[in-house]
Amino acid sequence: MLSKMNLKNVSILLTATVLLASCKNGGLFGKKQEKSSVTGWNYNDKNMGGYQVSMEKEQKTGPGLVFVQGGTFTMGATEEDVMGDWNNIPRRVTVNSFYIDKTEVANVHYREYLYWIESVFDGDEYKDVRLGALPDTLVWRSELAYNEPMVEYYFRHPSYNYYPVVGVTWKQASDFCLWRSDRVNEGILVQKGYVNKNTLKNLQGLGQENFNSKAYLVGEYQATPGTAAKSKKNPLKNPNGTPRTQVKFEDGLMLPNYRLPSEAEWEYAALGYVNQNPNPSTSPKKRGEELIGNKQVYSWSHNVNGLRDTRRGSWQGTFLANFKRGYGDNMGVAGGLNDNAVYTGPVESFFPNGFGLYNMSGNVSEWTGDVYRPLNTTDMDDVAPYRGNKYSKLYKTQDGEFERDSLGRLKEQYVTDEESKNRRNYQRGDVINYLDGDSSSMVTYGYGVTTLISDKSRVIKGGSWNDRAYWLSPGTRRHLEEDQASSTVGFRCAMDRVGSAEGNGRKSGIIYKNRKQKR
Repeated sequence: MLSKMNLKNVSILLTATVLLASCKNGGLFGKKQEKSSVTGWNYNDKNMGGYQVSMEKEQKTGPGLVFVQGGTFTMGATEEDVMGDWNNIPRRVTVNSFYIDKTEVANVHYREYLYWIESVFDGDEYKDVRLGALPDTLVWRSELAYNEPMVEYYFRHPSYNYYPVVGVTWKQASDFCLWRSDRVNEGILVQKGYVNKNTLKNLQGLGQENFNSKAYLVGEYQATPGTAAKSKKNPLKNPNGTPRTQVKFEDGLMLPNYRLPSEAEWEYAALGYVNQNPNPSTSPKKRGEELIGNKQVYSWSHNVNGLRDTRRGSWQGTFLANFKRGYGDNMGVAGGLNDNAVYTGPVESFFPNGFGLYNMSGNVSEWTGDVYRPLNTTDMDDVAPYRGNKYSKLYKTQDGEFERDSLGRLKEQYVTDEESKNRRNYQRGDVINYLDGDSSSMVTYGYGVTTLISDKSRVIKGGSWNDRAYWLSPGTRRHLEEDQASSTVGFRCAMDRVGSAEGNGRKSGIIYKNRKQKR
């Protein structure tokens, strides 16, 4: 009897051992081992080469951003071209899905950027860096107006914390986007425990040794590992199975860079045509209609051709945007102010559009990434149209090493025509003038003589607090030199979308299950 019990116990022990081994190898109750469909080798297996593949992750929405599902739309004029510019000829294009800021970048956000700049680059050798980041508050001055209070107080006083920052050039706005990208990614790595949290405390005098996303990913910036990086439970592994302290972009933790939106992206997001779809898809099981109910003049989706709210109630008759109603009328009559703002208004004031974005019409005009040309819409590609490409690559020394500049960013160099000439998709490194300003187009721009258009002219859109209603239409467009600023121009950031165009929880393409279709 005793021997039978011993045999039974041994049998149970052997079975448990087999089950445990199966679990460890991804069988039975454990997760099935993922393997390559082209070689049959296991992924993430130190005994089969150790090739590491991250589990499929969906892109997280970065701070301040709203997801904009892409699609096709008619870019350009939606009303009569009263200016006679003929610079926004309607044309159908497609915009990929992307993210864009819910609001314009506010004074408090830009001051946060300046605080970081002043803390990290506090030495005398960085004086030009600190001065170069400051907005130009003198843009408020006018020869025949008393605007000194705005010069003195608008950017610094807490009453204006959440008003849009102005006096910022296109270059400064682009630098802000780069800084924001690094701070967000650094914050993610600290939060996940891959970078030591004390790095966020010690900013003073870091200089070149500050966190930069690209420098970190290529190994030029060495971060102090956090608790998760050193833990045995760290899911990131080296080929030999040991915990990996350095995060790769392939791990899906870090976000793409913030940047300025292209003109097409900005205009598409401003129109918010998702609200004009009578039956949009709300789940993977529900197909949406491929239909737009109304053509919009402005960015809001009700009373699409008007400037006032037509819904019954206390909002009825109120202005939907901050703009100039007429000569000498910037906010209405005392006791009945029409838009309640003589200059700019808070970034979350006025009515949001179909994507939930504020002030895409009015408040301040906004920088876009594109170089201005009058006929951009007729020249550019059907998908993701953009003018302004000047291709670059990371600089490497003769030893093949990457190198950082004095700000801690990886050095880059422009792609030359010589190394581009044998390509089929482009033959020059600088294609800003392609089909409009290059030798083949037989078009020249005599800046300062016959025109104010140059390769530094950037598109601004949206209309401002000092513009008439015509400029509130997202299809209208103007330009300003990239090194100039204005009291009527601000900006908001955008970010690329990776993965499914419909958003998180959705698959790209049409997935057919292996079953018969119902007749």
